[in-house]
Amino acid sequence: MPRVARIKSTDSIYHIMIRSISEINLFKENSDKLKYFSLIKKYQYKYKFKLYAYCLLDTHGHLMIDINGADISKIMHCINFCYAQYYNRKYKRHGHVFQDRFKSKIVDTDEYLIMLSAYIHNNPKDLARFKGCVEKYPFSSLKEYIHHTNEYEILDRSFLEDVLKLHNEKKLKSYLQLVSKCEDQDDPLDIEFETKEYEYRSNRKIIVREQTPHKIINYVAKFLKTDKEYIYLKYSRKSTKLRALSSFLMMRFCNMTAKEICKVLGNITSGRVSNLSLIGVDMYIKDENIRRFVQGLIKTT
Repeated sequence: MPRVARIKSTDSIYHIMIRSISEINLFKENSDKLKYFSLIKKYQYKYKFKLYAYCLLDTHGHLMIDINGADISKIMHCINFCYAQYYNRKYKRHGHVFQDRFKSKIVDTDEYLIMLSAYIHNNPKDLARFKGCVEKYPFSSLKEYIHHTNEYEILDRSFLEDVLKLHNEKKLKSYLQLVSKCEDQDDPLDIEFETKEYEYRSNRKIIVREQTPHKIINYVAKFLKTDKEYIYLKYSRKSTKLRALSSFLMMRFCNMTAKEICKVLGNITSGRVSNLSLIGVDMYIKDENIRRFVQGLIKTT
């Protein structure tokens, strides 16, 4: 049977579900969950998506992702592909790690947004150690909302805090009661609850990713004070910086794949483009001037 095409948009919030194949645990150790978080953080730099809620259990996980103008398939393919490579190396195995494709559903109502967050946060309810105290589970974002923290540096709290008014102690207590009401829900895709006490007005600003690759190359060349023709040279320090930063930004602002970027750069493999883009990510992380430059590009899109 052919796969059903995934419903996509560039301005949506998604409920993402990942699950291991039946014979293994997706996360055998706590360090595996930390690795998955580190990959989320890595690709947040690359694609500028936002994470509003998460919970990772041994066999599966739930994420609430605002793609912020990016492509959900590219985001999840990168994260899950890298995690599968890590997992197979660590446990000396080969083959699939995840059960089929990741599942996704667009969050298209205010009610679903609110109740999905509650469902995700109540996921540890069946673990003996956390029954009745899911807020203590270390690999869920609920504790971050309660204590106003961001332990793994991947969570964007501001959006849900605004929607749910979680800075207000009374509202936070009400939300925790809402979380506990998810006890008997088996399917997160069919959650229906009354949410009259919450009034949601979205202030989300989506990155418009309609830059052309040649504009990106021109911007980067000007910023680096390098001749843009260096983009076509392979073995030069100047060309590496130009190609790396341009590849990273073409993925971020043009929604291009490595294969598509190959056609722009010419005589280069998709693997090399992927490596260049990660060099660009590293440049972005380590250089404050580059971060300011990229922030400026966001304002021009």
